[in-house]
Amino acid sequence: MENLYRLHKHQADQAGVVLTEAFQKDPVFNAIFENATPEQRQAFFTTPVQYCLKYGQVFAPSAQLEGIAAWVPGRYAEMTLLRLLFSGAFWTGMKMGADVSKRMATALKPTDLDRIEFMRGRDYTYLLIIGVATRYQGQGFGGQLLQALIDQSEKSGLPIYLETETEENVQLYQHFGFTVLKVITLPLINLPMWEMIREPGV
Repeated sequence: MENLYRLHKHQADQAGVVLTEAFQKDPVFNAIFENATPEQRQAFFTTPVQYCLKYGQVFAPSAQLEGIAAWVPGRYAEMTLLRLLFSGAFWTGMKMGADVSKRMATALKPTDLDRIEFMRGRDYTYLLIIGVATRYQGQGFGGQLLQALIDQSEKSGLPIYLETETEENVQLYQHFGFTVLKVITLPLINLPMWEMIREPGV
């Protein structure tokens, strides 16, 4: 982690901009935000940053914020209303609007239920989101962020859990030692989501 840049609270909005750009071609989020405004999209991607700044960690490769990775201890994986309020992420999330929020909650609910079932009784790290701005993609910044989290996992002895939306991402994570626990089809948008884990010592 000493080679990364740790974000501060005042940079949450800037990080949301980076992630909005990073996920602009993501099939799942494009389906969820089919009729959303750019402001609603940015609110969605800023929300987990604010949440992780309170309950976990948020890093970038440097102060230029080429990419963002945000994670929390598994006990904070569920973004409850009370936690959203305490982190300040609730008010950002409200900017998504009721219709978009409901659509997102419906589509992603199965991933929450699976994570709870798979990781029941275990301590782990939940990689909530990771993405690299378009102009910096292909330069190793995503791998740098992911490797730092893996190094932390190896030291702590805790597994890393995540979800991802494309086969290309699955192959990338498999290269770093992750395995697929389950592939599900998300309701409402009828698109796949891969649920993955990396055990320490792989």
